[in-house]
Amino acid sequence: MARKIRSIHICSECGYSAPKWLGRCPECGAWGSLVEKAVALGAGSAAGKIGSTATASGISGISALTPTTAATPMTQIDTMTTSTISTGIGELDRVLGAGIVPGSVVLMAGEPGVGKSTLLLEVGARWAQQGRRALYITAEESAGQVRLRAERTGAVLDTLYLAAESQLDVALGHVDAVKPSLLIVDSVQTMQAPGVEGVAGGVAQSRAVTAALTSLAKSSGIPILLVGHVTKDGSVAGPRVLEHLVDVVLNFEGDRHSSLRMLRGLKNRFGATDEVGCFEQTSEGIREVLDPSGLFLSHRDHTPDGSAVTVAMDGVRPLLAEVQALAVPSSTKNPRRVVTGLDSNRVPMVLAVLAARAGLATHEKEVYVATVGGVKISEPATDLACALATVSTMVTTPLPAHMVVIGEVGLAGEVRRVPNVQRRLNEAARLGYTQAIVPPGELQPLKGLEITQVSTLKEAIAAAGLGAHRLR
Repeated sequence: MARKIRSIHICSECGYSAPKWLGRCPECGAWGSLVEKAVALGAGSAAGKIGSTATASGISGISALTPTTAATPMTQIDTMTTSTISTGIGELDRVLGAGIVPGSVVLMAGEPGVGKSTLLLEVGARWAQQGRRALYITAEESAGQVRLRAERTGAVLDTLYLAAESQLDVALGHVDAVKPSLLIVDSVQTMQAPGVEGVAGGVAQSRAVTAALTSLAKSSGIPILLVGHVTKDGSVAGPRVLEHLVDVVLNFEGDRHSSLRMLRGLKNRFGATDEVGCFEQTSEGIREVLDPSGLFLSHRDHTPDGSAVTVAMDGVRPLLAEVQALAVPSSTKNPRRVVTGLDSNRVPMVLAVLAARAGLATHEKEVYVATVGGVKISEPATDLACALATVSTMVTTPLPAHMVVIGEVGLAGEVRRVPNVQRRLNEAARLGYTQAIVPPGELQPLKGLEITQVSTLKEAIAAAGLGAHRLR
């Protein structure tokens, strides 16, 4: 029976099929996701299935082909093909899982100007310094612009090749000519695949470019690093299928008003996604921060009133952070509550608990609470630091130097246990802190660190040496 060829439109997000193109997918609601495809239909097969999710059983006339490579037993797979190679940047290796895997595709997304291109140019330079060839293809900037950045960051090397090209077929020609062991493409949304409808950055183009580069990586073993744009809500721009095609998705984030940059893993087929890499934006480029706690502490030898040091967890990484509070008399009936770097819903709750359970007149004060260094903390483990910093500023008495406080504050005034207390205390002891106030629980003693366990907020205030002072 002769096969019939029919064009259908399939949604790249959910697989919904329709007999004609639609601007919006009726199934998942995605815009511009339906792509025309020609399929071979047998008599009475998928013709009656148009308008439902396409499945393999709805397409007939497919014959099996002889595979070019036979299936290999698992025991005979060469493990060296999946061994990691260090990028030369320790914080990036931490997030990737000890390094980059040959043949893998890494998508790095982030806000404009956060430093994605600078970081990947540094990766290319470190790669070239080890005697390997790296090819940096830029589709957003000219070669001269990238050269200026390379001079500023010290990335001018003979084995680091640069090509300014936005056409995918020409870019692949550069790969054949240079034969690099690392390929960097900046960015996937500005590359254009020939023969594919749509503008660069559109659904069809982004998918085609990513699929072609992924196929190149798997067939040649060249690891590829892609720069990706983000939408207004911070997610990776383009169809969702981009994140499914690549092996690793990283998010490079930071505040424009702060030099701190954080690299987080959103997807990683070769490692965990709870590791965090810390970097600092400098005039010489992106510099990795091996001990980021120093960025979040304004002092070490003395503690002013209204300041408390806590240990926050960012993924599996403990970070010491300083919480500062300022309480001033209010001239209005509704005192202000200004919060920077902390959860704006939890801070007013902590102030209410101080008023109800500890007898502090926080309702008469305007209270300003902020973190040092631009760090953002949302976990409840900082409640106790916020509370003691507020008490400290109200009694004009500083907390003891080299003291950390950890714990969640409940509405009944109790101090609740938080996860990874032992790991937090290990980090505090490593940095030289000698006193800690924590919730009750089973803990291992640490040399040089005096641990005080408290059950209520009043006990914490007394343990910090703030309970005997008259409130102002």
